[in-house]
Amino acid sequence: MGIPTDLIFASSSGIGALGFSLSSFLIQLGSFLIVFLILKRWAFKPIIRLLKERTDLINDGIKLGESMNKKKHELEETIEDELSKTRAEADRIILETHQQSRAMLVAAEKDANKKAALIAEDAKQKLERDINSARNKLKTELVGLVSDATEAIIGEKLDAKKDAKLIDKALTGSKR
Repeated sequence: MGIPTDLIFASSSGIGALGFSLSSFLIQLGSFLIVFLILKRWAFKPIIRLLKERTDLINDGIKLGESMNKKKHELEETIEDELSKTRAEADRIILETHQQSRAMLVAAEKDANKKAALIAEDAKQKLERDINSARNKLKTELVGLVSDATEAIIGEKLDAKKDAKLIDKALTGSKR
């Protein structure tokens, strides 16, 4: 067999000069493999599963965000459509209201004109009644004055019939 490996690696020249020992290396390699297998069985699989779950969760979040963004745009379009419909409806209602108010103003003006005409007609009739009443009062007062003047001139009191005839004669004579 030749030179033992411990002596080769333990020598002061070659790899041994670096402090390398084959037995230590094999023990460390065995320990590493055992730790690696333990970690692979109980640590790496759960960590990989957890990372996969996180990746899936992040991907789902991205898909959800894209879906929500799409729905947001659809909702904005729907809102804009509804706003334009509402504006059109409001404009139509305002136009109808203006037309109705104009019609009401025209009707109120016609009604006011009718009432003003009735008031003017009533005032004219009242004025005519007042004029006729004033004429009758004046006529009555004139009859009384003429009767008093006749009595003063003739010197006697006439009865009501003679008085009325005389007054009528005086009035018809004065109109001619």
